[in-house]
Amino acid sequence: MYLKKIDGPRAVKLPDGTMMTRADLPPPETRRWVASRKAAVVKAVECGLITTDQAMDRYGLSSEELMAWVRAASRHGEDALKVTRVQKYRQP
Repeated sequence: MYLKKIDGPRAVKLPDGTMMTRADLPPPETRRWVASRKAAVVKAVECGLITTDQAMDRYGLSSEELMAWVRAASRHGEDALKVTRVQKYRQP
């Protein structure tokens, strides 16, 4: 079996004990961002599966957008990543 050489780990253990691999990430051509896909990218960045720069390059995100996802998820959980809930969790 041949494994493609990549930068960084292939899998990481999340704080809840589950494993996350690169296969669990949304595809690079993702254009419709639902909360679960945003949460997967945030978890991958926070746990070191991919770097912030790799996430921005892979998904075409700005640093402000990605950091807003990370802030919202760390403060309020995955529910804050839903577009319909932005007003409730937005800071004045």
